[in-house]
Amino acid sequence: MMRLKLGVRLLSLALASIATLTGCTLDPHYERPAAPVAAAYPQGDSYESTTAVQKTAADTSKTLAVDTQWRTFFRDPRLQRLIQIALDNNRDLRVAALNVAEYEAQYRITRAALAPSISASGSVTRERTLGTTSVSNDLNIGTTSWEIDFFGRLRSLKRQALENYLSTEASRQSTRISLIATVATDYLTLLSDERLLKITQDTVAADQTTYDVTKRIQELGNSSLLDVRQAQNTLASAQASLASYRRAVAQDRNNLVAVLGAPIPDNLPPAFDQASNTSMFADIGAGLPSTLLTRRPDIVEAEHALKAANANVGVARAAFFPKIELTATAGTSSSTLSGLFKAGTGAWAFAPTVSLPIFDYGSNKASLDVAKIEKNIEIADYESTIQTAFKEVSNALTAHATYIDQVIADRDYVTSAQSYYTLAQARYKAGTDSFLTFLDAQRTLYTAQQQLASDSLSQQTSLVTLYKALGGGVEQGGE
Repeated sequence: MMRLKLGVRLLSLALASIATLTGCTLDPHYERPAAPVAAAYPQGDSYESTTAVQKTAADTSKTLAVDTQWRTFFRDPRLQRLIQIALDNNRDLRVAALNVAEYEAQYRITRAALAPSISASGSVTRERTLGTTSVSNDLNIGTTSWEIDFFGRLRSLKRQALENYLSTEASRQSTRISLIATVATDYLTLLSDERLLKITQDTVAADQTTYDVTKRIQELGNSSLLDVRQAQNTLASAQASLASYRRAVAQDRNNLVAVLGAPIPDNLPPAFDQASNTSMFADIGAGLPSTLLTRRPDIVEAEHALKAANANVGVARAAFFPKIELTATAGTSSSTLSGLFKAGTGAWAFAPTVSLPIFDYGSNKASLDVAKIEKNIEIADYESTIQTAFKEVSNALTAHATYIDQVIADRDYVTSAQSYYTLAQARYKAGTDSFLTFLDAQRTLYTAQQQLASDSLSQQTSLVTLYKALGGGVEQGGE
């Protein structure tokens, strides 16, 4: 027994000594590529609202979207509840999380290859030959085919697996932010279509009243048949729009249910009061530095993919050097079980194997070229991802600023159209203006209300887009 313990200790000491010699790597020195974009986002009239007070750059440091958790950015309690339901139930996010777990397990498998795998085996063999029965008892502890990583091949593979895992985690974060933005957009679209449905219902009711009154007046001989047909056309057009918005609201609800991954609960908090002066969203100030883009999950994902490709170059380089594998065992063997640990029964084996590439028809060279080309591809993808992100943020910034002015102008348009309608209705009833002027006032008011609802939706979704483009609220602890 003492001899077996001594053999195991010597084997472990030898393996540990060899492991300390394997510290080099052939990975190229990694440097993050310079961002191929300007240091700041575009500025000018198209990026600043002319009718709303903007925060100064110093004031916005506390309200950057990338520093904002989604619960802080989205202030509507009902929307917060819907987002949480989606985070708990959405299948795409669930698949993304499972992909992360899979790559994490792959990383652990690759990391385990750096250490020798030591196993114990025992056997009892009874054999009868030519009338003679023989018994053999064996007990062995050893490692089989352990590659000694002198030139860093396994370490490069480990780094590659780690970067792939981190890249997948960044992809999960990107999926999460996209899901939050999709829920918010679908919810805002539903609110907008419900608002348009209510406007259209009121318009249909008003047009129905106008048609009924005009028809009665025509029957009394105080109006022409042309006025009746014009009123009828206006009513039919509004009724067609009513059916369209009913369909839109139903489809909006279906889209929201699909992205939630669960039915919309009946006990949602009260809807946000859009008539109040409080915004549904936290402020996102101007003057954001473009360096914030490096925190966007898709850019983080692209950089980890680049680092994985960089490590793969080290793997290809290591293929030019000798590959050393070791098989070693220590144990005892005896014809009787009681004599298994007695003196003279010890046995050991040490079998190193060295393979050196001499002539491979250029296979290793071609593999290294492929690895370098793949790295250059990842560099180009990384730079392209940054450029795309810069464009998305710039477009979202100008949309956010200009929609503020557009919605304010729409509100003035609705106010003016309402006054025009009220005046035209009064003048028509008094016989001062024609019926055509009154119908034009009706259509103008309806168009103005539709435009306000549509542009208000665009203003709100532009903030959601900006939140997503800036990388969302990447939170710690998965909250």
